[in-house]
Amino acid sequence: MFPPDTAAGLAALRCQVRGAKGRNHYGVRVPPALSVLTRNKDFRNLFAADLIGLGADWFVMIPLLTLLPHLTGTGVWGAFVLATDTGVTALLLPYTGTVADRLDRRKILIAADLSMAACALALLLVRTSATAWVALVAVGAIAVAKAFFAPAAQAALPNVVDREDLTSANALSGSAWGTMLVIGASLGGIASEAFGPYPCFAFAAALLTMSAIQVWRVRRPLQAERETTPAHPFAAIAEALRYIRGNPRVASLVTVKSAVGLGNGVLTLFPVLAAYLGAGPLGTGLLFAARGLGALVGPIVLRRVLTHRAWLLPGLALSMAAYGLAYIGVSMLTWFPLVLAGVVLAHLGAGGNWMMSNFVLQAEVPDALRGRVFATDFMLATLSVAASQLAVGAFVDHTDPRLLIAACGTVTLLYSAAWSAVSLRRPAPAAS
Repeated sequence: MFPPDTAAGLAALRCQVRGAKGRNHYGVRVPPALSVLTRNKDFRNLFAADLIGLGADWFVMIPLLTLLPHLTGTGVWGAFVLATDTGVTALLLPYTGTVADRLDRRKILIAADLSMAACALALLLVRTSATAWVALVAVGAIAVAKAFFAPAAQAALPNVVDREDLTSANALSGSAWGTMLVIGASLGGIASEAFGPYPCFAFAAALLTMSAIQVWRVRRPLQAERETTPAHPFAAIAEALRYIRGNPRVASLVTVKSAVGLGNGVLTLFPVLAAYLGAGPLGTGLLFAARGLGALVGPIVLRRVLTHRAWLLPGLALSMAAYGLAYIGVSMLTWFPLVLAGVVLAHLGAGGNWMMSNFVLQAEVPDALRGRVFATDFMLATLSVAASQLAVGAFVDHTDPRLLIAACGTVTLLYSAAWSAVSLRRPAPAAS
């Protein structure tokens, strides 16, 4: 990070750079947050790979979450699928983060994409209640690949953009998940209703293959030169944990996503809520799309927070509280369009929360430790998600979904209050 006495000079330099670079090849001015896409081919390819892969994920999950209750007659399988997706990833992240710091991140990303494509095709075997277990195995294998992909992709991002573009690249990267959740969830719901789940699974495999091709086209190295080989994986994990424990600001950032994670059991309730309100499979897709729209808008709306050091930790606290309050409000609504609006608001806070914490971690954590620190960050977030989804799954078949949604919102709100009481006493992370 830059020392405080250089902040004003850095801000002036950033303005000059954006003024010079904020045009495309035809001389047309583009927004600063988008100009990095027009100027940087490697970031554009990596961003496209992320978009395509994220879109493919929803051509798997939305059809699968509507198929399994139809085959089995219970919503528990949907909870198992979501918990498997997050839980397996969480358990592997400490190791895969170390791999992201030891091996070629480009090869990791390509291998992960191709593995997920093969697993998506395995879902074509899920035809009866007796073969529902195949879905868990396939989703578990996809989760393994995601566990390798996520820390490698996040750790690679600062290596494909210039320092002055990192804020814009993070805003775009943070919005990518939301963008493809809007598009992927909407189209996944529509395609599932129109064509059935199996063509969706095949299409997802094709998209993941395209994502691997985009990663292959990135030419910049995705990690810095290593002067020494990282330690044995378990020793390397211990090194990262010591670093987190010795840096209170980083410790705050790697625990902040757990607030939203502990409220994420609401995702298990989306198919149930859609049926309860008479919206059907298309309604399930629209609920996930509303979640994505919020996650897309959140990083854009809250991007300004990144340039104000004093706003970062309060902004994170407010974003958590917004998520909890919004879902408490959703639990009281019965008109589906208002429910969608509430979900958008909740995930606006969640998307901004994710983007802000990622940005500061990328800026502050050394490259040699970045993959492991992000792995720890993702592990805590996904473990909290899996715990929430399993807890909700235990009650989903015999409890009013509105009560469960209110409970999820309340848990996030309480976590936000506890996190704020501890973390807001610490100095705010420096903003680049």
